[in-house]
Amino acid sequence: MQQCDFDDFVDILQVVGEQYSKKLSDGVIALYWQGLQDFDLNAVRDALGRHLRNTDTGQYMPKIADIIKMLRGSTLDSALNAWAKVDKAVRRVGPYESVAFDDPIIHRVLHDMGGWISLGEKSDDEWPFVAREFENRYRGFASLGVAIEYPAKLIGLSEAHNAKGGFKVAAPMLIGDSTRAQAVIAKGTSSAKLLGISRMGGSLPHPAELTENKLRIAA
Repeated sequence: MQQCDFDDFVDILQVVGEQYSKKLSDGVIALYWQGLQDFDLNAVRDALGRHLRNTDTGQYMPKIADIIKMLRGSTLDSALNAWAKVDKAVRRVGPYESVAFDDPIIHRVLHDMGGWISLGEKSDDEWPFVAREFENRYRGFASLGVAIEYPAKLIGLSEAHNAKGGFKVAAPMLIGDSTRAQAVIAKGTSSAKLLGISRMGGSLPHPAELTENKLRIAA
C-alpha cells in the first residue's frame, strides 16, 4: 500500500473493529498499518472479508498475523488482477510509451522479465507463457510481506530513443489509479541502481604497471 491508501485502510479497519464491538486506538491502527503496509490495499480488504466469513476463526478480531496468513493465500487473486491490468495496458498503450502502474510489484516483475519494451515484443503464441511467468513472479514478491526495490517507471521505445539522442522525454503514462501511480514513481529507483550498477572510483593501473608488478612478485 502507498501512503495515499492510509485513509481507506483506516476506514476498512474501523468497520471491521465495529463488527467485534472494538474501538481501535490510533496506536493500534498504526501497528496494523506498519504490519500490512507492504501488501496491496485490495488484497488486504479481501483478506479481512474472508476472515469475517470464516466460520472457525471469524468470531475473533483478526490479528496482524491472521490477516497476513489470509493474504498469502490470496496472492493468486492479486497476481491475476495485476496481469489483467498489464495485459490491458500492453494492448491499449503499447511499448512506445513509458508507463507507471499503481502497483510497485508490477514494476519489479516486469523489470525482472526484461522490461516494458521486451514485453511488447512477445508474440500471441508466447503470451500465455508470459502470463504464467508474470503471475508466478508476482505471487513470489507479494508473499514476501516486505518492501521491495523497483524501477520508478518502465521505459518505452520513444523514451529509450530520445534519451540516447539527448532529446526531451515525455512523462510516463499512468496506469490504474493516477495518485497511486505517482506515489509509485516517487518511491521507485533507477534501473541502474536496481541492478547495482555503478562506476568504480579512482583509476585502474596501466597495463605496464601490472606487468611490472607481476615480474616483481615472480622475482
